[in-house]
Amino acid sequence: MPESILAVSIGYLAGSIPFAYLVARARGIDVRRVGSGNVGATNVLRTSGVVTAVCVMVLDVAKGAGAVQCAARLAPDAIAAPAVAGVAAVVGHIYPVWLKFRGGKGVATAAGVFSVLTPVALAPALALFVLTVWITRFVSLGSLVATIALGPIAAGLGAPFAVVVSALGSALLIVLRHRSNIVRLIAGTERRVGERGVL
Repeated sequence: MPESILAVSIGYLAGSIPFAYLVARARGIDVRRVGSGNVGATNVLRTSGVVTAVCVMVLDVAKGAGAVQCAARLAPDAIAAPAVAGVAAVVGHIYPVWLKFRGGKGVATAAGVFSVLTPVALAPALALFVLTVWITRFVSLGSLVATIALGPIAAGLGAPFAVVVSALGSALLIVLRHRSNIVRLIAGTERRVGERGVL
């Protein structure tokens, strides 16, 4: 129990660092009030440019990976601690206490988490993301496909049970956070890559 509490604390606090807000704010832009209002790399791309967005994405991936690695070192005897910390990092990114629980959508942070927990499963999930975006030009759809596929892929490749459960739990959170995108995809109003205001 102490190890789990420690892992959750580490993961949530690391995940809740709002890099998109901080980096954009350093350039005089509040991403909560421009573009989609989402505190994530995609909105930073739309409002602050490619270099700033790439910086944010790298930092979001790093905080997810870092949360898992820290939990593994601080609780080496707790097998599930890194997985628990990973889910907590995704929760922290989506619901950061510093921004009144209004954060990003968790995709980059989850990528960082599972780059450590199950890099072998993450690779085909990323390939699905790229393929989906290339065919449809919907970044949100690519994110959803990759996120939903990660858990079953991890299970099929023999990942530990805790990792599979964390992948499924993270997927549920990310899908819920993409509700508005799903509504727009169904309505045919979601913006594609290459359309004005996207890339």
